[in-house]
Amino acid sequence: MKRLFYSIIVLILLAGCKEEIDTSARYVFLQKTISQYLEEKDYYSEYVRLLGEMPVSAYTETTLKQLLSARGHYTVFAPTNDAIQLYLDSLCRKGIISEPSWDGFPDKNSLDSIKKVIVFNSILDSGDQQEAFDITDFPAHEHEFGLANMNNRKLRVYYGQTDLDSISIEGVATISKENRGILLSNGIIHQVEAVVAPSDGRLSDFMRQWSKKPGSGYYVMSKLILACGLEDTLNAYRDEEWERLYQTRQVKDLPNHTSVGQVGTIPEHRYFGFTLFAETDHFWEETLGKAVEDITVDDVCAYLQESGLFDHVPGTLYDENYKNEMNFLNQFVTYHILPQRIGREKLVIHYNETGYSYGSSRTLSIPIMDYYQTMGLPRMIKTYESLESNGIYLNRFPILRNGRGQFGPTKQNINDYHESGMFMRLKGSSTTPNENEGIRILTNTEAGTDASSIANAVVYPIEQLLVCTENVCNTMSSQRIRFDACCTMPEMMNNDIRQTRAYYTYGAPNVRAIPTNYPYLEGVEIREGTKFYYLQAYMSGYHNLQGDEFNIIGQYDFTMKLPPVPRAGQYEVRFGVATGSYVRSMAQVYFGTTRDKMTVTGIPMDLRIGGLEMRQPSGITPSNVGWEADTDDEEYNNQVTKAMRTKGFMKAPYAWCNANGTGSPVRTFHYMSRRIITSTYLEPYQNYYIRFQSVLEGETKEFFMDYFEYVPKEVYDNPEEAEDIW
Repeated sequence: MKRLFYSIIVLILLAGCKEEIDTSARYVFLQKTISQYLEEKDYYSEYVRLLGEMPVSAYTETTLKQLLSARGHYTVFAPTNDAIQLYLDSLCRKGIISEPSWDGFPDKNSLDSIKKVIVFNSILDSGDQQEAFDITDFPAHEHEFGLANMNNRKLRVYYGQTDLDSISIEGVATISKENRGILLSNGIIHQVEAVVAPSDGRLSDFMRQWSKKPGSGYYVMSKLILACGLEDTLNAYRDEEWERLYQTRQVKDLPNHTSVGQVGTIPEHRYFGFTLFAETDHFWEETLGKAVEDITVDDVCAYLQESGLFDHVPGTLYDENYKNEMNFLNQFVTYHILPQRIGREKLVIHYNETGYSYGSSRTLSIPIMDYYQTMGLPRMIKTYESLESNGIYLNRFPILRNGRGQFGPTKQNINDYHESGMFMRLKGSSTTPNENEGIRILTNTEAGTDASSIANAVVYPIEQLLVCTENVCNTMSSQRIRFDACCTMPEMMNNDIRQTRAYYTYGAPNVRAIPTNYPYLEGVEIREGTKFYYLQAYMSGYHNLQGDEFNIIGQYDFTMKLPPVPRAGQYEVRFGVATGSYVRSMAQVYFGTTRDKMTVTGIPMDLRIGGLEMRQPSGITPSNVGWEADTDDEEYNNQVTKAMRTKGFMKAPYAWCNANGTGSPVRTFHYMSRRIITSTYLEPYQNYYIRFQSVLEGETKEFFMDYFEYVPKEVYDNPEEAEDIW
């Protein structure tokens, strides 16, 4: 109804204009399906024919044309006959076909492959849970749609630099200004003047191409990556064994989630992916004082070795064995690569942080940051965005107005967690004197770099030197590090499971499942008897960080890999808990550096206990945790915190809210808390493992998992400045 209302308003406004404009394509044809509309237009005849020839999958005879005749919410980027002919012309110029027609293909397989490219890339299927994408629903510049197309590719949107009404898909397929947003009974059509055909090339393919000649903007970085022997690694695309098991139904969905009442659907695919942050060729030309075509691997190595930026890493090797992860060039290159494909809209995930309303203006507020483990030597990189940052940054360390120190009650008394305009002081060797301002991630449009779509990766241009310097390690380890559990599992992002905003039902979470009998999550060992669910509760009012959680049910027992810490020292390892359910469980926790030899961290962690209550099926009884609501008396609040800490509890953070950022901060809810799992000495460049094992009988007991914190002693036990509430 909302779309119908807007369409009627548009027609009324157009009728009042003096200029005569052909508005026939903007009418709402509610009585027609997409297939019916396409069939009526001669300029779509080739596209219609292809839709009628291509089955939806290898396991059905239903064609795409029939699919677009059925109920649903489809977004179709429909190429005209001229667009398809232009595509055939391009294939002929590349030597793929002998003539620019359907008769020019060497065999049926290549013919069918091209037909599939044309039609499968043109359709987004929103299922039953979201309307199709009108122009007003499109993502921002160089951002991806939240939903993959029927070829399992995420499409990016590009806007004209001067004409914002000029919109293209993948920067190539321009959307017609006249024939766009055509609303039909089962979706929306946008006419495109070129075929939507993202490249099937993988990151390794592009590295080879870009390293052979300048022009892409990534000539130097490509040569460095190949020198480190990463070509085979960056060629990974899909787990074919999982593909076979899924298609032959040898892996199954999990049964209805106990309390939510929905089937836990397992992922259809198991893709691999990568994110590359790459210094541009322009940066290297400016830095080395050479034309890009004259820059060699030796030039970069000489510059990096002379900088001394890797001397703080014990065991660093300065030889020519660049494939060794302890080699300085390998350390440099692998710190630029994440083993998960992260679209621009998910580099920093905004949802329910304090002051941010996703449902209205979506104006940024307090800083949001995620922490990811990079490839190679175990290290972490921080992604960051705030109202003040003017973009997404890597390793940005501003001083925040957190009600502590110079912003405490006895001084400026500001506690809104926004940037102050000042930055943390340098703590060790760095690339620049202003390194803590971070490195802004540019768009390809800004940087003038190749914006080609890559099947298994996203490449982001940067124009500052990205190094895991001594200063980055020291500064990062002097702050609380909070990371969503999903950050530790690349498969969640690679397979569009984490933050799948294109699929949601208001008031109900989207329930996904991870199989027990297959190592789907490389960093998680799931043992028999464990039902591993993931609840994506976007727009469902959950109190969790970023609106999602893991719910592990039954006689569970699982071990997961945690990221490294940036610097050696004493840390608290914390765990976020919500005790709002009556079927929570109790888990024995183990922690250590190896999967097989971990130490018990103490008594079992009881997830039934909240700040004021213990929830059980029989009812609620009081707890002795000592939770009290914050008051205006800061000293009293600190006393409450200390008393709770003696029992291994802390209040939830103030940094996000229930529902969205304009709701009540989760810190104000007594059933939201943090548990101190252990306080121990941790070493850098070392992965850690944590194991959770149920100690309660019952097949319906739930283990809740949302986020972790690494907190250095100088934060949680600072005699001069108590830890902030955020």
